[in-house]
Amino acid sequence: MDCSDCKPDRREFLKVAAMGSLALAANSAPKIPTATSESLVTTFYKSLTDEQKKTMWMPFDHPLRSKVDNNWFITPARVGKFAPDQQAMIREIFQGLYNPDFFDKVMHQLEEDAKGLQYYSVALFGEPASGKFEFVLTGRHCTVRCDGDSVDGTAFGGPIFYGHQAGKSFTENPDHPGNVYWYQAKRANDVFHALSGKQREMALLDKPREEKATETVVLKKKGEIAGLPVSDMSRDQRQLVEKVLGDLLLPYRKKDVDEAMRYIKANGGVSSLNMSFFKSEDLGGDGIWDIWQLESPTMIWYFRGAPHVHTWVNIKANA
Repeated sequence: MDCSDCKPDRREFLKVAAMGSLALAANSAPKIPTATSESLVTTFYKSLTDEQKKTMWMPFDHPLRSKVDNNWFITPARVGKFAPDQQAMIREIFQGLYNPDFFDKVMHQLEEDAKGLQYYSVALFGEPASGKFEFVLTGRHCTVRCDGDSVDGTAFGGPIFYGHQAGKSFTENPDHPGNVYWYQAKRANDVFHALSGKQREMALLDKPREEKATETVVLKKKGEIAGLPVSDMSRDQRQLVEKVLGDLLLPYRKKDVDEAMRYIKANGGVSSLNMSFFKSEDLGGDGIWDIWQLESPTMIWYFRGAPHVHTWVNIKANA
């Protein structure tokens, strides 16, 4: 797979290091946010100068708000270029979007992939103090959002992305040592190993979807979705799929997990999903499938573990 676009831009490291490294070092120790991410976005918005707004503020209905990609900068506004108190607010907004027990792993991923949070980019859409808004943070292997439920019927405020290249090798070893998200694929492969021969034939496909930025997470109609329907699985197999879903949602805060599960359950729960595995790019040829997905007309959770982990997510309330 050609993944040259997800290599870090090392020139950006030098541009922001002088302004950002000291400020973020002071805030590097894990902290428990004292306010919600939403309330902190309001405080952050009020702290912005007119010059800063020109760089990273846009109207709520701007088309850039709903974009997602594996490695991109939504605006030129790198975290490390903000004032120290604003950097601290951005970090707390970001931290508040995750499960506290998983946040250290997220920060480790950012350090390995891009030398730290200071090299990521932020944008703010709308006016959090008086109406609909969305805060978006992007960079290598990360697109995450905070919207205060401003985006109707969409979990996580819109499509999100996460991934990790563990270590120095662009193509990870088959067992993905050190990858903070590989545990999710291991759980998914537990499902495959529990399937019957006929079920495996239906679940195992040849080639996965291409990675094409926001097009990657476009939802399909029911008749267009391939793979094995979870509704055709036994009760024990469906319980394994439920564990996969739990592992996928584990990194995120309870508020967003609850919203995602509410939409999934409203559309039939795990039984409404199809599960697919892909022969393509099986690292090591070991039959432990690096690429797989859960999909329905209202959800795509696409895990691409080759050459390293890329994961694309989009969950809606309605098709």
